[in-house]
Amino acid sequence: MSEEAPRPSRHPVDEVLPVPKLALYGFQHVLAFYAGAVVVPILVAGAIGLTTEQLVYLINADLFTCGIASIIQSLGFWRIGVRLPIVQGVTFTAVAPMIAIGQGAESGTAALLAIYGATITAGVVTFVAAPFLGRLLPLFPPLVTGTVLTIMGLILLPNALSDAAGGAAAKAAKDFGSWKHLMYAGGTLLFILVLYRLRRPFLSSVAVLLGLVGGTALSYALGDTDFDQVGKSDWVGVTTPFHYGAPTFHIGAIIAMLLVMMVTVVETVGDSKATGEIVGKDVDGEDITRALRADGLSTFLGGSLNAFPYTCFAQNVGLVRLTGVRSRFVVVAAGAFMMVLGLFPKAGAYVASIPSDVLGGAAVAMFGMVAVVGIQTLAKVDLRDERNALVVAVSIALAMLPNAVPAFGDNMPRDVAAILNSGITLGAISAILLNLTFNTFTRPRTPTPTKPTTPV
Repeated sequence: MSEEAPRPSRHPVDEVLPVPKLALYGFQHVLAFYAGAVVVPILVAGAIGLTTEQLVYLINADLFTCGIASIIQSLGFWRIGVRLPIVQGVTFTAVAPMIAIGQGAESGTAALLAIYGATITAGVVTFVAAPFLGRLLPLFPPLVTGTVLTIMGLILLPNALSDAAGGAAAKAAKDFGSWKHLMYAGGTLLFILVLYRLRRPFLSSVAVLLGLVGGTALSYALGDTDFDQVGKSDWVGVTTPFHYGAPTFHIGAIIAMLLVMMVTVVETVGDSKATGEIVGKDVDGEDITRALRADGLSTFLGGSLNAFPYTCFAQNVGLVRLTGVRSRFVVVAAGAFMMVLGLFPKAGAYVASIPSDVLGGAAVAMFGMVAVVGIQTLAKVDLRDERNALVVAVSIALAMLPNAVPAFGDNMPRDVAAILNSGITLGAISAILLNLTFNTFTRPRTPTPTKPTTPV
């Protein structure tokens, strides 16, 4: 009898963990993701004059759709979804264009309908064009993806540090950067580092979760955090399609949103490649196509379910690197939690009660890890070549421009300024174009052979 061939072992990405671990690790992703998920509705609602009731509904719809989008991307079906532990969230690139669209409308509701029409259109175009966009993978060698990921980490870190100093609430209370906020943030970060120093695999995998829970509990015990918002929230809040009416379609809004989706292509490619590097799984052109189809479908659902455009969330990429948990089903569990939070505002209110300084302390580690993944990717590149070094140097410098010069883009057309005011966008465009200029379009010259001289 011939011996049976050994069955191929399952990749850790496809491993289904026990339910308790799925729940624990999934909830950790939700905590890391939550603040970034709700900040976009808050910013848009304030800028276009929505009521508090409308804002609460937007947050619920956003969380619910985030859950669906994350499940589509990580679980996948047919030829949709990259099937990696990637969390989907509203892209920050869309904030300025959506505000610009909304401010040109006659009312807050009209603004939302115009935004949703543009979002639905952009989602359909992205889904249909995904096979072509997937062929753009050669534009993203390690030099480009490493640079973009490093930029993402560097751009996100100031947000983490701002939260650590107390966030927007502390600025309003005029105690931004006080020792109290910095102590909470530093204590949370120190607690996470101690758990990693113990070198216990389980503790390391839930260190961020324990840090957030511990920091919040301490803040509550000392009287600096309350859960009043939980009592004010409704028990159930169901998201229904086209809650505010039929979407409207305006060419200017659609063009602006299509530009946003082109930027998300760079983010999705970078995050997908980075996650592939972290979990030890190759990401090819077909994987990128499936990821972009998931972006398109999720964005279409976002416009239909009263939410916004969706893309991969970089901070959760850092969490995967930090915890070492590679199973994509952890993100499926996180998606289920998000949907529950979107249906039950009281449950989401508990998560929203995490103080900004505590969240900022944990985010310092998570966002820093995004930059580390970029540096690891750049380690594969020959930076002794001045051309490669210039690509990295100039791209990082340009990415800092919107933060260093806040008035940058004020004298440009609104739609152009809305796109270029993103440091990640500027850095990514620079990395792509400089790499094409220095490494793709420039062919090495063949040295002309010299004739041997006849000795005299």
